[in-house]
Amino acid sequence: MKVHQIPFQNTGYFSKLICDYLNKETKLDDFYGNFPNIDGFEKQLKLKSNFSKVTREILFQSLNEQYINFHKEDLVSEHIKLLKYENTFTITTGHQLNLFTGPLYFLYKIICTINLTKKLKFEFPEYNFVPVYWMATEDHDFEEINFFNLNTEKIEWDRDFGGAVGKLKTDSLEPVFNEFDKHLNNSQNANFLKDLFKEAYFKHDNLAQASRYIVNKLFGENGLVIIDGDDKNLKQVFAPLVQEELANQVSFKEVNKTNKQLLCNYNIQVNPREINLFYLKDSIRERILFEDNSYSINNTDLVFSKTEILEELSNFPERFSPNVIMRPIYQETILPNLCYIGGGGELAYWFQLKSYFKSQNTVFPILLLRNSALMVSVKQLEKIEKLNLNLKDLFKKQDVLVNSKVKEISNIKIDFSEQKEFLQQQFVALKKLATKTDNSFIGAVKAQEKKQLNGLDKLEKRLLKAQKRKLKDEVDRVKAIQDALFPNQSLEERYRNFSEYYLELGPEFLILLFNAFDPLALEFTVIEY
Repeated sequence: MKVHQIPFQNTGYFSKLICDYLNKETKLDDFYGNFPNIDGFEKQLKLKSNFSKVTREILFQSLNEQYINFHKEDLVSEHIKLLKYENTFTITTGHQLNLFTGPLYFLYKIICTINLTKKLKFEFPEYNFVPVYWMATEDHDFEEINFFNLNTEKIEWDRDFGGAVGKLKTDSLEPVFNEFDKHLNNSQNANFLKDLFKEAYFKHDNLAQASRYIVNKLFGENGLVIIDGDDKNLKQVFAPLVQEELANQVSFKEVNKTNKQLLCNYNIQVNPREINLFYLKDSIRERILFEDNSYSINNTDLVFSKTEILEELSNFPERFSPNVIMRPIYQETILPNLCYIGGGGELAYWFQLKSYFKSQNTVFPILLLRNSALMVSVKQLEKIEKLNLNLKDLFKKQDVLVNSKVKEISNIKIDFSEQKEFLQQQFVALKKLATKTDNSFIGAVKAQEKKQLNGLDKLEKRLLKAQKRKLKDEVDRVKAIQDALFPNQSLEERYRNFSEYYLELGPEFLILLFNAFDPLALEFTVIEY
């Protein structure tokens, strides 16, 4: 295995906001706390040192209850016990309950999280660091999670749905397994994947339990602690912030202030609601609305007065579910957390929240862009070398890549820069002549210059197009290798499922990723295998 690093900023796949963050642009200083480096973690440890002992005990009890029907690896049990102690802190990532883990980057998030805890333990041996995966069991976007891709085909779970996805019954997944099975052989790796799917979805009642089983099976040996925020005791800890939200709509006010500042330079990822909470009960997960001094539940007949809804919160805290704006502060309220690890889109909305955190006297975590990777096989490398390309070339947009390659190998120079320069020199003399007459002639000269330059541009494009046809074989080979590495002209980690590589490499695939990822390198990883 060989590992190459490319700056995220040079890949063309990350937003200006994320690139500016990685470059430590000063215009972003007000929107985050400590930077993800060793110095930043040293400062963050001091900020989080007074985390509530009572909350630690509740967290310990809740996690043990959540794992009652699951096998706990020794290291998972140890990590849960360590959370009771004031010198233990978490590193957290979160993700939706995608069917059979969904796209590759789900695994990348978790591996990055585990690797960071190991790195921090080496740097700060007097502390303990626990990797945490936060299951987004309360989400309701079923269409975002009900499929995964394998060998260019979409394997989809088709069923009616309402409420929070974690409670979704798994009793209708046999057709999905049968479709999945069609893509597999009877190798040892294939049988592992089949058993993993069947154990998860056929022997667990709902999607939250099934997802916990899969992630625990893949990463339990590494001590990953899996937490479900849909928990009455944990929601009780969060209840004071929920009460503040219901009474004063603080998140709406604070996030809107921040959005106005961010909009000076960046796009906004999410917009807050007046109340950033859902009401969660049975198959209902609907927005809480505040109108005419009363609280109503969207798309239902439920209506509460202020007194009634606060009483509901007191009696049933589990019925109040944070949306994307409030989920981060819920997480940071119940976890002794130092750092949140996420993709570019996730971190973008965290930048909107620092002012809100401050208003609620909650420590804002370090934000770390997760590891990203491109897997390149030996055979693919041979093809790349034969085409006289390098790995960085393949990150270009396909039109740009093809055009540059055609210009490189063409026996005709497809660059009219010399002709354009010669033409512009001819017009210098005409412009001097024009200054001796009236303005209308000057305008005519300039218009003619522009027209002829545009004509040369069109001829250059037509020549390029003609050479593409002539060099079609080479063009097709360039497109084919890029399409293989970047399906749908996107990063493969956003499309492919881990099973595709597990079929080929087996457990070695995860080992390979653990060895390749450096969470604080802040660079894109290319892995030769």
